[in-house]
Amino acid sequence: MKRRDFFKLGARKAAQIASQVASGKLTTRAGNWLRPPFAQEESRFLSACTRCDECIEACPHDVLFKLPAHLGRHVTDTPAMDLLKRGCHMCSDWPCVEACEPGALAFPDQDGGASRAPVRLARVWIDTTTCLPYSGPECGACADSCPVEGALEWEGGVRPVVNDERCTGCALCREACIVDPKAIGVAAFIPKEELAGVS
Repeated sequence: MKRRDFFKLGARKAAQIASQVASGKLTTRAGNWLRPPFAQEESRFLSACTRCDECIEACPHDVLFKLPAHLGRHVTDTPAMDLLKRGCHMCSDWPCVEACEPGALAFPDQDGGASRAPVRLARVWIDTTTCLPYSGPECGACADSCPVEGALEWEGGVRPVVNDERCTGCALCREACIVDPKAIGVAAFIPKEELAGVS
């Protein structure tokens, strides 16, 4: 759909999308995919996203991809993150957000200006049944992968522990993990205010 055609749909489509999200008929971030950094709430995101692919092309690490058709026509070809395969590098200049002219991805207003502070992308945890240091062997493959100070801590200096208060869910630790299956899990992080509207 071309951008000018999208905007012709106006408020009617926005209301329709919002209604479908609220009624649980539309796939949301509770699925096996995650929206890019600084994505608007799902109904607003879908109302704004023109499927222009600019954010996907702007990502220097190929983390973003188009959602497939089987998820439904309202989300088909919209951008999502593939954190199970590679982590988000949380680039300092956020090229994916900068590329989004329609505002589906937008820095939040904070203290009179747009905040570029890292946002919570996902929930990450250590699977202690497959993580090598929990069964004896030393590893440390993920030791230098975390870009957020204090998000990945070390129990006894050898066992990785995710500090849920600091972790942004970028999943770079998962990307660095050398075991198969990966010893680091990733799932959608849904804020409490959004959970209240998901049936």
